Amino acid sequence: MTKKLLLILFFFNITYCFSQEKSITALSAAPNPFTTSTKIHFQAAQSGIVIFNVKNILGKTVHKKQLVAQKGKNTIAFFKQQLLPGIYIYSIQNKKSVISKRLVIQ
Repeated sequence: MTKKLLLILFFFNITYCFSQEKSITALSAAPNPFTTSTKIHFQAAQSGIVIFNVKNILGKTVHKKQLVAQKGKNTIAFFKQQLLPGIYIYSIQNKKSVISKRLVIQ
């Protein structure tokens, strides 16, 4: 009986974890690679505060900005400023999830 109960709880837990909706999706940058500026696009499942973060390949944060995302499509303008050409990792984070991708500055 105990084994059956544990098996049922196990399957319920797996089903619950896989059925949770992602709160941030469709992250992209265009143009990528870029020389001066690019636009970061993402979809938010709900309105709320998000953190836009850019890190160099060593993991050091080189840009961080807190924004209010609207439900649906969102766009962030990102300017190179004093960043050197190279590969960077950009991410969007809210209370529920983090999504990251690669960004190339020429």
